[in-house]
Amino acid sequence: MSAHMNSSVEKYDVSPVFSGEGSAPDLRISVPGSKSITNRALLLAALSDGEVKLDDILLSDDSRHFIQCLRDLGFFVFLQEEIRRIRIRGCGSRLPKQEAEIYVGSAGTAARFLTALLGLAGGSYHLDASAQMRKRPMKPLLAALESLGCRVSYDEKEGYFPFTLYSDGLTGSEVTVNIDDSSQFLSALMMAAPLLQRDFTIHVTGRHGFSYIEMTAEMMRRFGAEVIRPDESTFRIPALSAYKSGSYLIEPDVSAACYFYAMAAISGGTALVPGVHADSIQGDIAFLDLLCRMGCHYEDSRDGIILTGPAGGHLHGIDADMHAFSDQALTLAAIAPFADSPVTIRGISHIRLQECDRIEAILTNLRRMGIRTECSADDVLTIFPGPVQPARIETFGDHRAAMAFAVTGLRSPGITILDPLCCRKTFENYFDLLDHIQKYAKGVNH
Repeated sequence: MSAHMNSSVEKYDVSPVFSGEGSAPDLRISVPGSKSITNRALLLAALSDGEVKLDDILLSDDSRHFIQCLRDLGFFVFLQEEIRRIRIRGCGSRLPKQEAEIYVGSAGTAARFLTALLGLAGGSYHLDASAQMRKRPMKPLLAALESLGCRVSYDEKEGYFPFTLYSDGLTGSEVTVNIDDSSQFLSALMMAAPLLQRDFTIHVTGRHGFSYIEMTAEMMRRFGAEVIRPDESTFRIPALSAYKSGSYLIEPDVSAACYFYAMAAISGGTALVPGVHADSIQGDIAFLDLLCRMGCHYEDSRDGIILTGPAGGHLHGIDADMHAFSDQALTLAAIAPFADSPVTIRGISHIRLQECDRIEAILTNLRRMGIRTECSADDVLTIFPGPVQPARIETFGDHRAAMAFAVTGLRSPGITILDPLCCRKTFENYFDLLDHIQKYAKGVNH
């Protein structure tokens, strides 16, 4: 069954093809462009001093919402969908419209990045979001904007969508933001800072996702801006920082690639994702090191990283702090039942505040599978290996839950993914690719 081809699909029955016996498959899978890089590049292009061409962009629910928001703000955006290219005419330091209404959908990056942009832009902007995004935290970012002189008028609950930003006459040049809930608050302020055309200093409290902050700083530099970090918790963007027109190639999405590397891990086969290399600026590349600790190994070839799973897919248990690449916590949880000892996952308390309560999603679905799973008071998960029982996977509308637990079903029978189409948020044809993998792997093993 293909979830992508049929918009009415309500479930996806995964066909187990990796048993630890027979020939292990060798997968070569191309994945879409990085969501994190695409949505940062869209914002930086919009603030550039001319036209920017972005190639290999991710086309998904999230990026489509971001693109529509830019159009609603008056930007010229030309999308060539068939070749995954977009051209954006940058505005420099002044947005085309000083008044607008925009809808960010469920896109956390669009929600946070555009809020900072409009909070510093000068004008009046009303922002709304999906029911899912209305539940996600925004208060630390909005509080930071208010400290700079931006006025926020809430339609409903304080600190959450929907709201209106009034940002004329901002005078502040220094702000403090807490990132315990999301590193996107800091990334958003950093990227929007050149709008102020003065030295701007951001002080950071909390600890979350600094690999994404490093990605933001690197992309700002590649677009021509300057980012100075005098100490670990301070970022300064000088007054003359500006984004330049030109071309930018989006890296393949490492977060998406990790599902296929996990498939190699549980099958004892190999997976090559073209264009994914060890020097990626994406933090999720660290997940491959976890897989190596579990018994896999990889090499960085000219085409991309080739990861090989242990013979028979027999993985080792590990204790892992996933604070810096927590998007892969669900992926590790999905393959943990096949380890030879418990798998412990730490540093992920903040994932309760993402598309769904991801810790609860892990607990609910592993327990449905009959897998003993414990959660401590500080959200440390311990997953004990064991036989996986047939189960209906509740995705809670979260794309990562759908994609991760589909991997489990490739080795254990009876796994059904409910609401598979939620993966359109970041990976529109994931279940089409899964169809092809299942057909190919069955051919290898027969």
